[in-house]
Amino acid sequence: MKLLSVNVGFPREVEWNGRIVRTSIFKAPVPGRVQVRKLNLDGDQQSDLTVHGGVDKAVYVYPSEHYAFWRKELPNADLSWGAFGENFTTEGTLDDKAVHIGDRFRIGSAEFVVTQPRMPCFKLGIRFGRADMVKRFLHTRRNGFYFAVAEEGEVAAGDSIELIARDENGVTVARRFFVAPRLNCSHELIQQGRFL
Repeated sequence: MKLLSVNVGFPREVEWNGRIVRTSIFKAPVPGRVQVRKLNLDGDQQSDLTVHGGVDKAVYVYPSEHYAFWRKELPNADLSWGAFGENFTTEGTLDDKAVHIGDRFRIGSAEFVVTQPRMPCFKLGIRFGRADMVKRFLHTRRNGFYFAVAEEGEVAAGDSIELIARDENGVTVARRFFVAPRLNCSHELIQQGRFL
């Protein structure tokens, strides 16, 4: 398993449906080693801390293997690494069906713990210029997941990803997503443009 890309971005304001929205969904790959801190990576910042970021959602991980599916679904979209707002684009067996909540990984000199699946908000639609993007994303079941930072350190594209402890409960990210309270995925919240 390998870290293909480290992606960061600062908040920006964009117009969406006639209003100004502050978002950090636009991430771009950065070269060299990047400092990992308890709440995020150097050069990265979340916009709305009521639904993004925090200790349990410090780093968003998305497998590169999912990109092949999206390149077929969205042939004209810009799908460079970081397109889904992820901080880490990975290669290897780090998909939602293989990774367990509580698994611990070492990347570079930092250590991480898997905390939860990603539940996208309307800002994913802003990133792709498609109002249906959140619904499409959820239906594919290619969500990715969040890391908490167990030990601060540095990471860089090309670093190996080492599983150092498998959680004994064996609940995969995919399973956690399916048994999560469905309130978060309600149609009303999608229509209101609120966090899912």
